[in-house]
Amino acid sequence: MIDVHCHLEQPDYDSDREEVIEKCKKELKAVITSCANPKDFELTIKMVEKHKGFIFATVGIHPEYVKEISDKEKEDFFEVIKQNKEKVVGIGEVGLDYDWVKEQDLQQKQREWLVQFINLAKELNLPLVIHARASFEDALKILEQEGAKKVLFHMFGANHLLKRVVENGYFISLNTILFKSKKHKKIARDVPLENLMIETDSPWLGEEGKRNDPCSVKKVIQKIAEIKKLSFEEVDETTTRNAIKFFDLKI
Repeated sequence: MIDVHCHLEQPDYDSDREEVIEKCKKELKAVITSCANPKDFELTIKMVEKHKGFIFATVGIHPEYVKEISDKEKEDFFEVIKQNKEKVVGIGEVGLDYDWVKEQDLQQKQREWLVQFINLAKELNLPLVIHARASFEDALKILEQEGAKKVLFHMFGANHLLKRVVENGYFISLNTILFKSKKHKKIARDVPLENLMIETDSPWLGEEGKRNDPCSVKKVIQKIAEIKKLSFEEVDETTTRNAIKFFDLKI
């Protein structure tokens, strides 16, 4: 089992981060934590270095931060990423969020930044992890126009675009939202196993409002197996294999 998208750098884990990681080591093969703000980069890399071969990192700027991060800060972060490219396995999460960001000028800035992150991923030969909320059509269009090849749509929620995503050879990842969202259950039903990975988006999306952690991938796999009428082992083995190959994990 591999959690391909969580946020171990979040303050929610400040009191027991190492304990959570040790717990994960007993159950999972690897965890990929997503650094989505430049301020979290140092802590993220410390985790990667301390838990080499178990904790991996993707790095980017979440689209909601276009409101507070300047172009200069973004450019500086690009340089930091380039200098540390051997320590990261992907660019993300990056993308578009028209739910958090309503202003037209800032949505345009998000689109421009996404193109720049796609180019960075190409330059570094790294896969992309895409966040899209109320913007799947635009995000997919930009990825196609820019010729992005290795793409993972984290927490994908647009079933009407699933066929296009699969035809492009892109991947999607699903999490515990499956337990309450009919839309995501349909996506789990329809996505080919060969295009699927498992995530948690921890510390968010915990059951009953509790803090989530990467170990809940087990529940997600169980739910997908139930929906697809497959064995737990088949879903686990295929999604784990997908993650290792996609991110080129050295484990």
